[in-house]
Amino acid sequence: MPTAAFLDRDGTLIRDTGYVSDPDDVALLPGAGEAVRLLNAADVPVILVTNQSGIGRGFFGVGAFLLVQARLEELLAADGARIDAVYFCPHAPDEGCECRKPGLELFQRAAAEQGVDLAGAVYAGDRLRDVTAAGVLGGLGVLVARDGASYDAPVPPDVVRVPDLLTGVREILALP
Repeated sequence: MPTAAFLDRDGTLIRDTGYVSDPDDVALLPGAGEAVRLLNAADVPVILVTNQSGIGRGFFGVGAFLLVQARLEELLAADGARIDAVYFCPHAPDEGCECRKPGLELFQRAAAEQGVDLAGAVYAGDRLRDVTAAGVLGGLGVLVARDGASYDAPVPPDVVRVPDLLTGVREILALP
């Protein structure tokens, strides 16, 4: 059983409409609520780790991020699911911070604060930058197909491809 599931937000849990800043635009992807609920039922901590460069680019503020996050958690709760912790990078890509994925700072901070063994964790997202931490920290990367399309680029051996988060979670929970 994984020690934790580090999940990306946009394109993994919710539809990625580009710099999601309005709670009315938040829509769970098919199966996302069930995937999180299955992790919750297996006592796997669900930790959201998300890049939010729209904040650093000045498109929206932290308050808008928090409203979107509250809407996501409301939708998950309606499916009987919950996120245990949230970590986000508010910086623009050119700011050179260590917390922006594929940087490791948010994962390491979460591990320290949540008491998680990173080597036994799952890292799931719709972009390679979301899952490459698995190769450095240990664990398994789960690359979720973006908008139902397959990901044709080569992936590292510690990353598996899945059509959606629910399929990935089912596969992970079935591992010995």
